[in-house]
Amino acid sequence: MSRKPRIGITTSFVDGAQSLDARYARAVEAAGGIPIIAPLLEREETARAFAALLDGLIITGGPGITRGLIGRLPPDLPAVDRRRDLSDDLIFRAMADRPFLGICYGMQFANAMAGGSIYGDVEAQAQADAHSVERGAGEHLIQIAPDCRLSVILGAERLTTNSHHIQALADLGAGLQVTARATDGVIEAIESADGRIIGVQFHPERMLDRALPLFKDLVARAGR
Repeated sequence: MSRKPRIGITTSFVDGAQSLDARYARAVEAAGGIPIIAPLLEREETARAFAALLDGLIITGGPGITRGLIGRLPPDLPAVDRRRDLSDDLIFRAMADRPFLGICYGMQFANAMAGGSIYGDVEAQAQADAHSVERGAGEHLIQIAPDCRLSVILGAERLTTNSHHIQALADLGAGLQVTARATDGVIEAIESADGRIIGVQFHPERMLDRALPLFKDLVARAGR
């Protein structure tokens, strides 16, 4: 029997404590992979050793990203802890040759690592609609580019998604392309030209009835 692909999942880090929404691990398991929760790391050599255990990586949602930030974070969005930022950096770099799925903060992080920029508050800075339930947003529709990897994975060019972000991408990082937008123009998904990186602004782990194929694709790519 072949070994199931092992998918690393990064965590939140607030007030000295790591935490992870159990839905991330459940999604990976439902997709046929083994979820491996990432420790908070501080050393490059440890990150390389940890990466050697993995076949793929998910960087999860989180607080306000400050890499490539345009303007300031709003009062209702705390900045990421510098120790999580460091750990995500080390693990992301150590996994540079393996499949990656970035979710919300994770997509923003991948874009920043490629030199892209991000609005601190997309409503205020880009005159966008509210994209956060905390600000009154509900589900919203996204339009997916035809023939991109995301449309192939989901088998659709339109998807109704949840709304859980205040920041949004401004400028794309090198080697990345936009694969979905909301009706107000906000970037909702990106991918790299080689297909290794897929990032979504919504939270697929909270809508597995529609988005489980994203996790199945990651596990399948990791298995190869």
